[in-house]
Amino acid sequence: MPGTNRSQRRLAGAGLFLLVILALALVAIPMWLIRPFAPQTPEGLAVAYALRRWAPLATVCAVLAALFLTAVLWRNARWWSRALIVLALVPLLGAAWQTRQNIFEKMFVPLTGTRSASAADASWVGDEEPVLAMALNGDAAAYPVRQVAYHHIVQDVVGGVPVAVTY
Repeated sequence: MPGTNRSQRRLAGAGLFLLVILALALVAIPMWLIRPFAPQTPEGLAVAYALRRWAPLATVCAVLAALFLTAVLWRNARWWSRALIVLALVPLLGAAWQTRQNIFEKMFVPLTGTRSASAADASWVGDEEPVLAMALNGDAAAYPVRQVAYHHIVQDVVGGVPVAVTY
């Protein structure tokens, strides 16, 4: 029966490898689908948010399954196999931690500490360049779309009122 034990160990090793790939995909796919400066489709957003919702539970299950496979593989393993097993657990645990972070907020950090300039002094804004404009309480402000594009939101004060400018 040594062949069966060997095939079980190979199957367990392949399972551990697939769990690592799955956990990393649960982090990477939502980030890829909602990355800045790329077209986003309603279907892609739905997939990203569904993965984001299920990823914390799925990664905990993956870590538990990996710990079981680690116990199976650890017995009679050589030192280098044990080192590979431990190295496989690192990205798994990292993915489990990362799925509990709000990666979308880290990707689109609101632009704070805005500085204003008069339209005549704003030489970095072209005459035909689109802007987001607003007027409030006799005060007006315009935000170039190319500068807002990455952050998607600007926190500012216009006419003495705090505003969140977005598109």
